[in-house]
Amino acid sequence: MKMPEKNVSSAEAYYKAIHDKDAERVAEHLHPDIQFIGPMATLAGKDAVLEAAKRFMSFIREIRIRAILGSDDRVMLTYDGDFGEPIGICRTAVWMTFKDDRIRRIELFFDARPFEKNLK
Repeated sequence: MKMPEKNVSSAEAYYKAIHDKDAERVAEHLHPDIQFIGPMATLAGKDAVLEAAKRFMSFIREIRIRAILGSDDRVMLTYDGDFGEPIGICRTAVWMTFKDDRIRRIELFFDARPFEKNLK
C-alpha cells in the first residue's frame, strides 16, 4: 500500500475508533510526539491528546465522514460531528500529518461558538 492510501486508511480508522468510543484503538494511531491544534485548545504529547480525545468521545454521538484526501504524509478529512442538542451538528475539517505510520499532528477547523456557549 502506498503512503497516501495507508495514511488515509489510518485517518479513517482513527475516527472510527473515536466514533466507537474505543480509547485503546485511538491511542494506537497517535505518535508519541503528537501535536494538536484546535480552535479551543493546543496540546502536545500522546497522553494529553488521548485525554482530550476521551473527553470528546464522552459527548459526541456520531461522526459521519464526508470526504477524505491524502497526499504524501498528509490527510485532509471533513466530517459532521453530531453532538445532539443544544449543539447539534458540527461541520469539521481536520488536517493530519503522519510520521512513522502514526498521526504526528492534528489541526482542527470548526466553529467553536456553540461549544463555548453550551459547555461552560
